[in-house]
Amino acid sequence: MSTKTNKSFTKRLKVSKNGKISARKTGQNHFNAKESRRSQLAKKGMVNFPMSNKDKARFITN
Repeated sequence: MSTKTNKSFTKRLKVSKNGKISARKTGQNHFNAKESRRSQLAKKGMVNFPMSNKDKARFITN
């Protein structure tokens, strides 16, 4: 029996050409008005997202 891919989580990840997985940094959805501009911009980038092969099969399939 095959399981369905978790599409909602898959949409939050990006897979590079070489197969590396990246995701947004945490803590940037709300409560950012009090943060300094430097810390706001520091959160803006992507971060490397290590994943086991079992999780890759679950979340990143065709």
